[in-house]
Amino acid sequence: MAAGEQLLKVQGVETYYGNIRALAGIDVEVKKGEIVSLIGANGAGKSTLMMTICGSPQARTGSIIFDGQDITRLPTHEIARLRIAQSPEGRRIFPRMTVLENLQMGAGLDNLKYFNEDVEKIFTMFPRLKERQSQRGGTLSGGEQQMLSIGRALMARPKLLLLDEPSLGLAPLIVKGIFEAIKVLNEKEGLTVFLVEQNAFAALKLSHRAYVLVNGKVTMSGSGKELLANPEVRAAYLEGGRH
Repeated sequence: MAAGEQLLKVQGVETYYGNIRALAGIDVEVKKGEIVSLIGANGAGKSTLMMTICGSPQARTGSIIFDGQDITRLPTHEIARLRIAQSPEGRRIFPRMTVLENLQMGAGLDNLKYFNEDVEKIFTMFPRLKERQSQRGGTLSGGEQQMLSIGRALMARPKLLLLDEPSLGLAPLIVKGIFEAIKVLNEKEGLTVFLVEQNAFAALKLSHRAYVLVNGKVTMSGSGKELLANPEVRAAYLEGGRH
């Protein structure tokens, strides 16, 4: 889907943990209908940016504008109500709840009338979840838990889906399936996705645009194709360009 007007604008954002500056004046934007990825090494600040967008921790300086509204100082629950949904790093599903109960937790009160329809959509996208709908989340494999985490976020019918390290610790075949599902959602439904991912090759192939984060600063940006072809990016994040 062709990208449209601006949906998210992060401008001059600095985030601290105590006296330690984790983000050093970040500028990032995501347009409606785009998949935008943020790549970088461990500890670069990628997950911190995701959490800052969601209001925890809050930015100390700068602004975060979502769908025309300044959300920089809003509490996390109010940000979620604006239909920003996150599939966090480490999945963080409810291990004692069944697959179906986890999906129920993701559905906002406003969306209950669509519940059955939305659950069926998730089950079509991830058939493994349908097979395991009455199974406790904690007994699922890592890949199934990741599917459930994404499915739970999608139950909120988000305008913006934040995906934090969806491929972490998963087998390549599972990763391929998850990235394919994201691509289909974007192309068929126009879902806007902001993706943090250590698997730079998969992320850049999927993304319309991308940013490179180094020590809390954006050092490079461009289309996914441009960054895939960039010698510095290839040397630093694509294992010397072997892909």
